[in-house]
Amino acid sequence: MYDVAVIGAGVIGAAVARELSRYDISVVMLERENDVACGTTKANSAIVHAGYDASASSMKGQMNAKGNAMFGDVCKDLDVPFERIGSLVVAFTDEDMETIQGLLENGIKLGVPGIEIIDSKAVYEMEPNLNPGVRGALWAPSAGITEPWELAIAYAENACENGAELKLNFNVQDIEKTADGFTVKGEDQEINAKFVINCAGVYADKVHDMVASVPEFKIHPRRGQYFLLDKTTEGFVNHVVFPCPTKMGKGTLVVPTVDKNILVGPDSQDLGMEDKEAVQTTADRLQHVRDLVSNLTTKVPFREQITEFSGLRAEPDTGDFIIDWSKGVEGFYNVAGIKSPGLSSAPAIAERVKDAVVEALGEVEEKAAFNPVRRPRIKMEHLSDDEKQALIEKDPRYGRIICRCEMISEGEIVDAIHRAAGGRTINGIKRRVRPGAGRCQGGFCGPRVLEILSRELGVEATEIRHEGKEARVLIGETKA
Repeated sequence: MYDVAVIGAGVIGAAVARELSRYDISVVMLERENDVACGTTKANSAIVHAGYDASASSMKGQMNAKGNAMFGDVCKDLDVPFERIGSLVVAFTDEDMETIQGLLENGIKLGVPGIEIIDSKAVYEMEPNLNPGVRGALWAPSAGITEPWELAIAYAENACENGAELKLNFNVQDIEKTADGFTVKGEDQEINAKFVINCAGVYADKVHDMVASVPEFKIHPRRGQYFLLDKTTEGFVNHVVFPCPTKMGKGTLVVPTVDKNILVGPDSQDLGMEDKEAVQTTADRLQHVRDLVSNLTTKVPFREQITEFSGLRAEPDTGDFIIDWSKGVEGFYNVAGIKSPGLSSAPAIAERVKDAVVEALGEVEEKAAFNPVRRPRIKMEHLSDDEKQALIEKDPRYGRIICRCEMISEGEIVDAIHRAAGGRTINGIKRRVRPGAGRCQGGFCGPRVLEILSRELGVEATEIRHEGKEARVLIGETKA
C-alpha cells in the first residue's frame, strides 16, 4: 500500500511527486507511456510566461505569477536550462493598444515585476524583423524559456533519487474506491494507495470518472502545430514575441529556444472529445501557422525548417485550472485542465498539491536526507578544450561523438540511460541529451543510439522502441 499514487508523469505529475518525496511517505508515479514527458510536456512552446494575462482572481493567474518567481531556483537545483529573456506582446492597432493596456493593469494586480508598455522605437530596437506599423508592445522582462521535457525528466529523476517509484507502461484501466484508499488497475498490474492524485493531462476527465459516480469536468483536446528552424536562424528574434491574444489563446508566436533554434507556432484547433491522440501535423494547419505569423513578421526563414510537430492542450470546460479534492470521492485529488500557462505554473502547482496532501495524511515528517539537487549533466558542447581533454582521459566514451549535428558523445548517452528515470527509447534519449535534434533529425546518429541502448540495457536491438510501445525500429534481420 502506497501513501500516494500520482497518475501521469508529465511535468505536473513529476513535479508533484518530487515535492511529495520530501516527506517520509511512499509515492509512486504511474505513467501510461514508455517514458516520462510523453504528452503535452514534450510538445509546447517551452515558455515560462510572466503571468500578466490570466485574471488575478483565477487559479491560472495565481499559479502563473507564483510559479514564474520560483522557476529560477527550481531550475538551478535540477540543472535545467532556463533563461529570462523577456516577452513582448506586440500591438499594431488602437484595439491592440487597448488590449495590452488591460494586460498591463492585470499584470500589476498580480505583481508581475518590471512590466511596462514600450513605444514602437523601443520595440524595433529589440526586434528589428517585425512588420512595419508597430504601435507599441507590452514588455515583461520576467518571461523566459526552458526545456519542458528536461524539466519533467529532472523532476522525476530527483523524485526517484529521493525514494519515489516510477512505473512506466502503466495504462490505468479502472480505479476502485476501497475502505482504506484506492486500487488502481492497469492492463496487467495493479497498485493500492491511500490517496490518488490525478495528473493525467487530456485524459484527466476519463481517469476521474473511473472512480466518481458524477462527472465534475470535461477535458477536450486543443491541437497546436509548430515549425522548428535550424540553429542557423539564431538571432532572428531575441525575445518571446506574441501577437495580441484572442479567446483561442495567446496566438501564434516566434521565440528562440534555449538550444538556439527558432520556434514558430502554434495554431489553435479544437478537436473532438475522443481525439486525445491526434498529434499528427497537417499541411493545411501548418500553412495556417505561416499565415498567422505573417501578421507579426513576413521575414521568417522557413527555408531553414528542420522539422514540424504538434501537441495537445488539455482544455477544461471550467475555463480554469482544476486543482482541488474531488467533490464526490474522498482522497482523490484532481490536477486537471493544466493548459498554458501550466509549465510556468508547475512549481507553484506542485507546492499547492503537496501542502493539501500532506495535511490530509496527518502526522508526516520531512526527510532529513532529502536532496533537492539533481546531479549535473555533463554537456560536452559547453566545455572548454582543456575540460574536454581531462574528461576524455578519465572516460574515453566522452571522446566518441555519436551525434555530429549537436556534438553529443557516447558518454552523455550512457549517462542518460543509467540515471534514475533514465531513457529507454530513441526519443527518450533525444529529449535528455539531444542526439537526433539537429539538422539531420537522427539520420546519422539514430542507428548508433539504438545500438548503445541495446548494449546498455542488455536487450535485443529489436526490443528498442522509437517512442511508444508499438513504435518498433527493427523487426528482424534481412535475408533471415
